[in-house]
Amino acid sequence: MTLRPGDWLVWAALAVFFLAVLGVIGAVVVNSLGRTWFKGWAPHGYTTSWYSKAWSEFNLGQVMRVTIEVSFLVVALSLLLGVPASYALARRDFPGKKIVNTLFVLPILVPPIAYGIPLATVLYKFHLAGTLTGVVLANLVPSIPFVIFTMTPFIEQIDPRLEAAARMCGASTRSVLTRILAPLLLPGMLAAGILVLVRTFGMFELTFLTSGPDSQTLIVALFSAVFSAGIRSPQSIDAMAVIYTASMAVLLLIALRFVNPTQLVARNSN
Repeated sequence: MTLRPGDWLVWAALAVFFLAVLGVIGAVVVNSLGRTWFKGWAPHGYTTSWYSKAWSEFNLGQVMRVTIEVSFLVVALSLLLGVPASYALARRDFPGKKIVNTLFVLPILVPPIAYGIPLATVLYKFHLAGTLTGVVLANLVPSIPFVIFTMTPFIEQIDPRLEAAARMCGASTRSVLTRILAPLLLPGMLAAGILVLVRTFGMFELTFLTSGPDSQTLIVALFSAVFSAGIRSPQSIDAMAVIYTASMAVLLLIALRFVNPTQLVARNSN
């Protein structure tokens, strides 16, 4: 197959883009391992001590614990609240349903900073900002609609006659939920939970606006390390950036292992 001149231009632009991204990431990784790097193409010696220094200097043990707590609390609460709402939207028709669907989609489409500032103002008014609770509540605003947006097509694919047949055979509501719906919804819940986990782990705006010294996640701590006052070793900051990037890469690989993005788009477009 021969490529037209326009195709060559597109592939060349993509190659330059990916090489630039890899170059930036590679420079950060190399600098995080270098003893000193003032001149030349490579550092003057290599060491892994910057990672231990970054771990102690930025209190990354506490930061990672908060990041994990926030991420899993948001996932659990989003599924707990989002799955029943998805079921109601998939199975019930009521006045204003289209408006409700639009309202649920807005936090996904609108940039988080647009509603993050008024949301943070409300949380500060009720003395929730700066706490772990405030960070979790702020991240629930886009996460619950994300679960609803992901789960509704899964529920719509389940034939309602299965539930009706179970009820006709004497099954209680609890039995229908636990023995019939739950196994069928489990793949969708797993997909939604993993996607919310990745989204929450990387959410900067809402977490930055509502977190305090003891409730910062890894991405907010990285931002603070770069821009806060004081002199810090660039190698330590780069080591912290590598830890964050590696964590996100692991989460993305796990997400891609259980979630096929093309199938998810196809389900939501039907």
